[in-house]
Amino acid sequence: MFDNLLISRVRRSENDKIAAITQFLNENDLRIDTTIEEFITLSRSGRLIACGGLAGNIIKCVAISDSARGEGLALTLATELINLAYEWQRTHLFIYTKTENEDLFAKCGFYTLVRVPGIMVLMENNPSSIGRYIKQLSLQRHEGAKIGSIVMNANPFTNGHRYLVEQAAAQCDWLHLFLVKEDTSRFPYKDRLALVLEGTRGISGLTVHPGSEYIISRATFPCYFIKEQNVINHCYTEIDLKIFRQYIAPALGITHRFVGTEPFCQVTSQYNRDMQFWLQTPSLEFPPVEIVEIPRLCYLDIPVSASRVRKLLVKKDLQTIAHMVPPDTLNYLQRLLSTRQTSPLLAPTSG
Repeated sequence: MFDNLLISRVRRSENDKIAAITQFLNENDLRIDTTIEEFITLSRSGRLIACGGLAGNIIKCVAISDSARGEGLALTLATELINLAYEWQRTHLFIYTKTENEDLFAKCGFYTLVRVPGIMVLMENNPSSIGRYIKQLSLQRHEGAKIGSIVMNANPFTNGHRYLVEQAAAQCDWLHLFLVKEDTSRFPYKDRLALVLEGTRGISGLTVHPGSEYIISRATFPCYFIKEQNVINHCYTEIDLKIFRQYIAPALGITHRFVGTEPFCQVTSQYNRDMQFWLQTPSLEFPPVEIVEIPRLCYLDIPVSASRVRKLLVKKDLQTIAHMVPPDTLNYLQRLLSTRQTSPLLAPTSG
């Protein structure tokens, strides 16, 4: 079965081999994911028959040729990808895959976290990881009739973020703030976390939680096996909010989730609307979480947003930015401008 099977590792810089992988993925109705750092390929007689890639701690772009299915190649491929991840000291692994592949990866040692029926599943390689995370969260639980939550990117932290936290905290017995952890935002995670901690100083009844893999990032959410953008957005929303409602909210006794109104980004605005369904629908067995939408803080009648701050930063308009961000954020941006005049960090981005 495994005669003449060649197992190879392919870096993103190996253009010819990447081109062959791209073609193979296309033949299997997949697109290449540009975040993948290294691929594992299985070939026989010079022909590619299976591949998979690793991006951070997420396995992506797994494909097996129809002609080679039933040979046990999935286990071989998964083993090689896990070995690669372990060499990079990444032991907690996730995989997003099509629904029809769920049983296949279950046989490879992965466990389902949440499903989008008929489209995709999110799986991880350790059944106790989510349990440890929930236990860790429960140690920071505070009792009360109204326990609030906020999830933010803070890219960067603005007076608008501060206002949202103040307004939410004033309405709750306790407030939990979660920061999205991924490092593909305009500003590094460690910097964003530091600015949030400084920017929320003095607000009582608040716990700031460092990010985790269970607060899903839109930037790292895979879409290589979904062609329609609206389906991608739907899947991201459903996965993200189901994890929040099923695991995170019960651990902390969260009853409410606060969001700011979204006048600019249609994707975020739709996410806020979808949140109303996924966190409150009785079709899920877990306790509902009520959504509270708070009008945005404005400066000169324009809502304060991180995206506007980033655009002003490109123009080096610190004078206007100073009215929109706390002192620590302003100092951070001033240092950034003085040390990284030509940095790509100064380019505008969404989020």
